[in-house]
Amino acid sequence: MERRREPLSSPTRRELSRRSSGGLEVVLYWCDRPSAVTLSVSDAGTGEIFEVEVPGADALDAFHHPFAYLNGPRVPVPAGA
Repeated sequence: MERRREPLSSPTRRELSRRSSGGLEVVLYWCDRPSAVTLSVSDAGTGEIFEVEVPGADALDAFHHPFAYLNGPRVPVPAGA
């Protein structure tokens, strides 16, 4: 009997929270594989977007104070973001 391999599911990226203020949009995401929390900040005025990985324990603080986490490990911004 031949065993069928189930295809691996792709990682799931889930939006946890979003806020906008003064032309800035801040979004907090969780990805299940690898388990990681990322913070995305986009500036409508300059068109700049950055995304950094933040420790899960600091997720809420990062969401409220995103520029304090600017020097965190950068992650690629997904296409269409």
